[in-house]
Amino acid sequence: MIYNILNKKILTKDDIIYLLKTDKTERNILFKKSAEVKQKSIGNKVYYRGLIEFSNICEKNCYYCGIRKSNKNIKRYNILDDDILKSAKFAFDANYGSVVLQSGEIANDKFTRRIENLLKKIKLLSNNKLGITISLGEQTEETYKRWFKAGAHRYLLRIETSNRNLYYKMHPENKNHNFNNRINCLQNLKKIGYQTGTGIMIGLPFQSLSDLADDLIFMKNIDIDMCGMGPYIEHKDTPLYKYRNLLLPLEERFILTLKTIAILRLLMPNINIAAATALQAIDKIGREKALKIGANIIMPNITPGKFRNHYKLYENKPCIDDEPDDCKQCLDARIAISGNKIGYGEWGDSLHFKKKKYFF
Repeated sequence: MIYNILNKKILTKDDIIYLLKTDKTERNILFKKSAEVKQKSIGNKVYYRGLIEFSNICEKNCYYCGIRKSNKNIKRYNILDDDILKSAKFAFDANYGSVVLQSGEIANDKFTRRIENLLKKIKLLSNNKLGITISLGEQTEETYKRWFKAGAHRYLLRIETSNRNLYYKMHPENKNHNFNNRINCLQNLKKIGYQTGTGIMIGLPFQSLSDLADDLIFMKNIDIDMCGMGPYIEHKDTPLYKYRNLLLPLEERFILTLKTIAILRLLMPNINIAAATALQAIDKIGREKALKIGANIIMPNITPGKFRNHYKLYENKPCIDDEPDDCKQCLDARIAISGNKIGYGEWGDSLHFKKKKYFF
């Protein structure tokens, strides 16, 4: 059965559910196939995105997130612009090729202008050589345009789930948490010209395999260029924590995430797929396992060490005590062991995006 599915050019929803259900023997066949597709479509290069989590101040109240606005048990921080630029300079000097600016969601003119200025300064300090991804939540189309013009060219906005009903079990239903707006933001990003990425949490309470299959089909249908998705890991200071008895064991969430990455690689052979840090929170070599079966992006954390423990979206976040140099040395060794090579100094843009631009 599995060979018949893997030999198809187009997978149905039922095919995807079957692959998500595979036992150990069949999932190894799936992983072998996804590794072959990755090698054939994009090769075995891994691209670095130096991650700068510059603020945990957030206007949103998502039920699963440790930095949600209503969490009073967290120390808030906002890194100075000069220190953000120092982190970007580290990435440039370390030949990472790209950085990611990420923070809690804020939407106002002051924040828009701040990011706009930071983008211009990062381009200036790197002689336009650093690629820039931003992951700053839902914004107006005009804000997205300003940031694109200032130098950002990739944007990650995770949908978390494509199931509207499940979405509102994960978020309050109000003007600040609107499912339709999130979809519209993704469409705006694509229209402006960003390499557009989204992603989901895997193993959520109330989530079914049918939901996950729909998520994968959703990502293919909206034609994303990159994806960042990982296992759901609960946080004790969130409303969703009370449903932890409904969760799969961590190891099962980990395996299900690997299956989801592998299937997405089959569905969209030439997009960029990140090996999420959350994988390493469950398995010490979780990111390396993801690279072997389909992922091709790693995001070394280059946030100044004293702030890392305060950007905890989930419990047991790894590498919170490492400094950027430590992280680099560790990852270099890990990626070599995984059989991949590092695309130093390269932006590592999505081949999927490049081909769309070429043909259209």
